Amino acid sequence: MDLVTGGPPCQPFSLGGRHRAHLDDRDMFPEAVRAVRTFMPSAFVFENVKGLTRASFASYLEYIRLQLRHPEAVMRPGEKWMEHLARLEEYETSGTHNGLHYNVVIRVLNAADYGVPQRRERVFIVGFRSDLSFDWHFPPETHSQDTLLWSQWRSGEYWDLHRVAKKGRPDGGRGKARALRLDGPPAKEPWLTVRDAICDLPDPEHDAQAAREYHDHCYIPGARSYPGHTGSPLDEPAKTLKAGVHGVPGGENMLRRPDGSVRYFTVRESARLQTFPDDMVFHGSWTETMRQLGNAVPSSLAEAVLRSVRERLTRTS
Repeated sequence: MDLVTGGPPCQPFSLGGRHRAHLDDRDMFPEAVRAVRTFMPSAFVFENVKGLTRASFASYLEYIRLQLRHPEAVMRPGEKWMEHLARLEEYETSGTHNGLHYNVVIRVLNAADYGVPQRRERVFIVGFRSDLSFDWHFPPETHSQDTLLWSQWRSGEYWDLHRVAKKGRPDGGRGKARALRLDGPPAKEPWLTVRDAICDLPDPEHDAQAAREYHDHCYIPGARSYPGHTGSPLDEPAKTLKAGVHGVPGGENMLRRPDGSVRYFTVRESARLQTFPDDMVFHGSWTETMRQLGNAVPSSLAEAVLRSVRERLTRTS
């Protein structure tokens, strides 16, 4: 193999991915591998869209894993990625791994399972430098859909907390039926909902004056529901916020009230759904800012993974 050595180890390195998976050398992963090869961190964390795990990308995802596992096994001039993959597979199965290499694990995580008020699935790639001999696993899920359904349709705690009268509640549908089949309250915390995230914010459509007290919290007219773009129900985690490049810009980034009416999420509400703090100020138009937010990783999800990695790095045994 062609090996290039680097310098001493450094701090954990993290780099996020924000675009669609594609088989193109212009994507972020060659730069990610180069960064690992250059800095030789004790650990790294990368994330990207769930689409990277589709069956059609299986070979490429394995190629990414093997490059990160053996970052010094660089691509030769003129070598195609499938040829490079074959060399990496040979090196992986040879049993002799000289130089820098990492133990790498990959998993798709749903942000809602970690206290984010949004269903957002992202693939995380985590590696530890092999000479450290660290054992590690992804942090366990802390929140669950069943607990939310229990609190809504069995104990009623959810509605009591938000002071929602029976006439203001949705019919429950399949979620209610599922809750009625549960044997007891689950041990995890409930999924957080859109209402949980934004209940203390004034409605920008009906109380514009109060809404102006909050930065980036302005009513955006023009929202409408159409097939495939029906908005996020108030009493469920939001659907995945989109970056405005899927047909109609922002067409999916809507709130749907129990009465069926819809409106666009404000920037402040969208930031809440991504668990960004209220003191984070955004610049640009609503469309530009929603593109930033739609490309982002929920901070609480990133924190859960990175905190777990840091704790393992600082643990002595």
